[in-house]
Amino acid sequence: MAALPHPDRDRPEGGHPPVDVSALAVEPGLPPADAVPLAPDAEAHRPWSRRRKAVVGGLLATAVIAVAAAGPTAWQVISQRNATLSAPASVAGLTRDDSSNATDTVDYLRAGLAADVRLNRSIGVAYADGTDRRRSVLLVGGTALIWRPESALDEAMKLLSDSTGTLNGIRPVAAGRLGGTMKCGSTSIDTTSMAVCGWADHGSVALAMFPGRAVDDAAALLRRIRVAVQARG
Repeated sequence: MAALPHPDRDRPEGGHPPVDVSALAVEPGLPPADAVPLAPDAEAHRPWSRRRKAVVGGLLATAVIAVAAAGPTAWQVISQRNATLSAPASVAGLTRDDSSNATDTVDYLRAGLAADVRLNRSIGVAYADGTDRRRSVLLVGGTALIWRPESALDEAMKLLSDSTGTLNGIRPVAAGRLGGTMKCGSTSIDTTSMAVCGWADHGSVALAMFPGRAVDDAAALLRRIRVAVQARG
């Protein structure tokens, strides 16, 4: 039998008693400590690798760019789609003309607009200028979910051009606080010069005829009329 080490006899000079390192050995069959899988909680808290952070960061950046690009259009559709048009008795200093001659004219144009642009609801109204009846305003329009407002407005102006003659000098103008797109042009019926303006957004489209008015004056007047006849919600 091997002699047991004597704590005093076998102590190295100036040191501590020898340590039996065999007691620290890993038992046979057990995996190394670094090979033991982490518990679920430990895995969740493991620091992300640099590569993983780069991949996730790239995906987030792509998503932000996509939302930024599509956001304004989506917001415009949502905020503009539920539009209604009405015909108040007076608007912008003008008074509604309910005479048969006026209503017959606007009904003809209203029906054509509703068919070509595929509107769900439509209106047609004439407004008389108390200072000069030759400067009355004819307004036709309607509501629907409109994906391409500018195309809808161009189609409406084409209809009016076919009905009254060629529209000249069609150009964009400021649409005002209700947004969307607005354009104006001019035409002539017999010897009467007439400005034509219209607006379109994702919930409505309308055209107005302004006999005896310049285009810029007609555009300004239509912006005033629009805020009185159009509502959203």
